[in-house]
Amino acid sequence: MLVGPQSFDDAGVFVLGPSEGVPLPAAGAPRVALVQTVDFFPPVVDHPYWYGAIAAANSVSDVYAMGGRPLTALTLASLPKGFPAQWTAEIFRGGFDKLAEAGCVVVGGHTVESEIQFGFAVTGLVDPERMTANSGARDGDLAYLTKPVGMGAMTTASKKRVIDWSTMEPAVRQMATLNARAAEAMVLAGARAATDVTGFGLVGHGRNLAKGSGVTLCIELGRVPIFPGALELASAGHCSGGAKRGRTGLAAEVRIADGTPEGLLNVVFDAETSGGLLIAIPRERAALLERELLARGQPAVCIGSFTQPSGVHVELR
Repeated sequence: MLVGPQSFDDAGVFVLGPSEGVPLPAAGAPRVALVQTVDFFPPVVDHPYWYGAIAAANSVSDVYAMGGRPLTALTLASLPKGFPAQWTAEIFRGGFDKLAEAGCVVVGGHTVESEIQFGFAVTGLVDPERMTANSGARDGDLAYLTKPVGMGAMTTASKKRVIDWSTMEPAVRQMATLNARAAEAMVLAGARAATDVTGFGLVGHGRNLAKGSGVTLCIELGRVPIFPGALELASAGHCSGGAKRGRTGLAAEVRIADGTPEGLLNVVFDAETSGGLLIAIPRERAALLERELLARGQPAVCIGSFTQPSGVHVELR
């Protein structure tokens, strides 16, 4: 086992060798390791097809965050008794379409009768020498984010009927966008570490990366890309419970600059769904990362840097 739960990583990594019946590669050839992860959650949007697609994109994202490529998936579904068959079919169709886009093959699954939950257990492959685990960030590395934050505010406002589908749909499409191209760019650029920004929010996942690497992540809040309309919604109190839980649970590990607006703090602490990659890259490779991201149509936003430990894991400036 190369990566397990000890380092707060997004997925486990297990290298294959002779004891697993896999011969050692020829000199200079890469070794092969399995990346394994599982993720499922209740509906975040009131649309069965897009719910399935978002759940799939979120599930395979943990493989991309490790620098890997998704290979196979097992479906995990919990559906209430009497749930409409056409809704079930649409949820599955959305998930399977997204996995097909990722080049990931559905090989089975399991369904139970209970509260609605949907997702996948995903297995992928990664070269251990190019793996982007949480423990790889170093003092001086720059931090890049590949999707705007604010999905917690958008989904919460949608559930409350504060915004309509036409306002919500662009956020839905962002959540359903794979992190495949961003992952390809960071691996080619030689990134040291990465995580995807999901349920723990930007600050929570940044804390995991910093703690796993033994450094401090300094986030320049003015640089953080925020989804259009999300800041206004969060400032009005339309954010998920993850915002409050994050502020409370990470109080001793995060230093917040005086005068930071509450709405902005709500956004960066709030839970994200199928967010982008938070990437740690040496300064001398940052320009290459930007070129590789932009060449693939991906945002290339530097939101801060990693420094020597300062007594907290994250500083919000």
